[in-house]
Amino acid sequence: MGMNKPYRAPAELPEDLPLFPLTGAILLPGGQLPLNIFEPRYLAMFDDAMRGERIIGMIQPRDDRDGAPGETPPLRPIGAAGRITQMSETGDGRYFVVLSGIARFRLVEELPVEAPYRRARVDFSEFSDDFAPEETISPERRDGLNVIAFDLAKALKLDIARKDIEAMPDFDMISVFSMIGPFSPSEKQALLETSGLTGRADLLLALAEIALSRATHTDRPLQ
Repeated sequence: MGMNKPYRAPAELPEDLPLFPLTGAILLPGGQLPLNIFEPRYLAMFDDAMRGERIIGMIQPRDDRDGAPGETPPLRPIGAAGRITQMSETGDGRYFVVLSGIARFRLVEELPVEAPYRRARVDFSEFSDDFAPEETISPERRDGLNVIAFDLAKALKLDIARKDIEAMPDFDMISVFSMIGPFSPSEKQALLETSGLTGRADLLLALAEIALSRATHTDRPLQ
């Protein structure tokens, strides 16, 4: 899902963002993150974002606790900005939203707000590579990922054929399985923070092998 407004450098992004803290959810540059929005504070945030740049900062809480309205649990230091590229009303008070990942950021400081959601000043400068990312990995790495991704899809009971996985571009496949994989919040954060497609591919392969081994030895389905 392409964006109508391209972003080519850190300077083209705002210096402060509304934040959506969500445990176990990461947004990678170039990735697509579907979200069901139902809490009033986040409905308000997306309404406000649609009147502006349509950019939301996805970030994980540090202690894996999202927090009730009015609470501000500490946040992990790195998140990612995404642009709203799809938004629809569900008829029951929710929004269905798709965020398209732009670039990672480092959290600088939270800002005082009157709105019910959190905002922060962020810095994109150390992630300039996100605007011109590495697109491919070596054939050997890709072969290994094809096997493990198919096994992972089966374990997750996803209806994805092997040929469909093999047809996905390297960048897209690595983003998809990093974001949907049955990994802990800390493991997902490590995937987010890893630089370069090759580094992320190697970490994804290692984490997927561990997840599948864990499921095999405990007879517990992957979640």
